[in-house]
Amino acid sequence: MKPPVFDYIAADTVEAALAALASAGADAKLIAGGQSLMPMLNFRLARPTLLIDINRIPGLDGIRVDGDRVRVGALVRHHKLETSTEIAEHLPVVHEAMAHVAHLAIRNRGTIGGSLSHADPAAELPMMAVLLDAELTIRSARGTRVEKAADFFVDALTTTLAPDEMMCEIAFARTKPGTGWGFEEFARRDGDFALAAASALLRIEGGRIAEPRIALMGVGVTPLRATAAEALLAGQAPDAELFQKAAEAVRAAIEPNSDLHASADYRRHLAGVLTERVLTAAAQRAGVQT
Repeated sequence: MKPPVFDYIAADTVEAALAALASAGADAKLIAGGQSLMPMLNFRLARPTLLIDINRIPGLDGIRVDGDRVRVGALVRHHKLETSTEIAEHLPVVHEAMAHVAHLAIRNRGTIGGSLSHADPAAELPMMAVLLDAELTIRSARGTRVEKAADFFVDALTTTLAPDEMMCEIAFARTKPGTGWGFEEFARRDGDFALAAASALLRIEGGRIAEPRIALMGVGVTPLRATAAEALLAGQAPDAELFQKAAEAVRAAIEPNSDLHASADYRRHLAGVLTERVLTAAAQRAGVQT
């Protein structure tokens, strides 16, 4: 299939891109990697009159550690996240998750800003943003705002991003020393979208769990934090029985959809199994055998 007719400009500054967005309004789309946008154009699910190429804008493709945050430019490619030494050291769960994103050809082109803005409920990076309390720097000709990832994702393929806005930077909470992590997803074939996925962070202090975090994807219209399970874990000594209870709390809290790939009950079962696995892996990486 072929995309609809559109005009094209290549912006060389953020200001130029924002001015073009403000001028064209809802009729314009930003393009970077194009891994989500181009299929939507080809299927006529999107019909912009203007594409604004932001690949030439300098300064949006860097990764830097800034205190307790790791700041990632919106043009950073998936493969760069996968191979970055800064990400591997300070956000190891992101490093692990990126190896599960589609195939290498897509990881070479797809960007973090594009993935978060597209907001596919079965994509890994939105879940990472929610798990790691990411703060998103969003700009428009009207000004700059910073939004928490927990508030950014509204529905499947729907965010709070306005038509004239552009995501510029993502700041992740840096993983604290002594924190264990786990990531698991299940897909029918390598590279397919996951039917369900879970990730977790656990820090152990005095033999008890501090600051537990659990995030899920593929079991709702947005990535989810399993707050009930987190509350159950906080302050407790980690063991297999506790992790089973956390998995049951996850199953009780989610309302997955059924589709041609899996039933709601199967996704609920998967979410519990994956939760147990990531909690076990996180505890082990934090130095605790369960």
